Amino acid sequence: MNIIITGCSSGIGYQTVLAIATMGSHHITAISRNTLGLNQLKQEFIALNSKSTIDIISFDLSMKNFDYLSSKLDFSTENPVDILINNAGYLVNKSFSELSNDDWYNTFNVNVFATVKLINTLLPYFNTKSGSHIVNIGSMGGVQGSAKFAGLSAYSASKGAVNILTEALSVEFEQKGIRVNAINPGAVQTKMLEEAFPGYQTDISAQQMGRYIASFALNNKDVMNGRLIQASLKT
Repeated sequence: MNIIITGCSSGIGYQTVLAIATMGSHHITAISRNTLGLNQLKQEFIALNSKSTIDIISFDLSMKNFDYLSSKLDFSTENPVDILINNAGYLVNKSFSELSNDDWYNTFNVNVFATVKLINTLLPYFNTKSGSHIVNIGSMGGVQGSAKFAGLSAYSASKGAVNILTEALSVEFEQKGIRVNAINPGAVQTKMLEEAFPGYQTDISAQQMGRYIASFALNNKDVMNGRLIQASLKT
């Protein structure tokens, strides 16, 4: 399968790529702005599975120039995209009164608008014959009725938008053979969590969540559509 994953230089995205390396022979396109992390990921991936292939693309998804990214993607109707995992995320921990306009814009730009732009860029190249699977990575903070954390109003609101986008696109793309689902992790021990909440400890590692996302993306296209999966030990 041809699989694209964003936000792969560390954390959940990094571990998702490595998990896929253990799950058969696939071609991965890993996108992140951190070139150093991508190069390390590529080395680990190849060591795990020499039968699979990986391309790394250093690209900041907050940029407006998606034509540059499009020029780096080698897909066509004959070589379609089977799976897209929109994992890249941006988090700022500030009280509502301290959030600037830039904080709101940067959060929605990466978490929502970049997801929209990437899906739109790839829309002509999804596999409409055997079906494609778009997996958006949300957050429990973006799930209605879940526990919320002070300081994460912008992040939670953006992830709520991702969930509604998921449901809307699952209906709109159904006749194209494209399934769209979202996974909403709770607190996962990642660098992003540690930077936002220094000293906070959770029971779920990035490796555990990466394995779950990889398995879900590969195995649930034919049985789920428009689902908002709550991947958390707590509600």
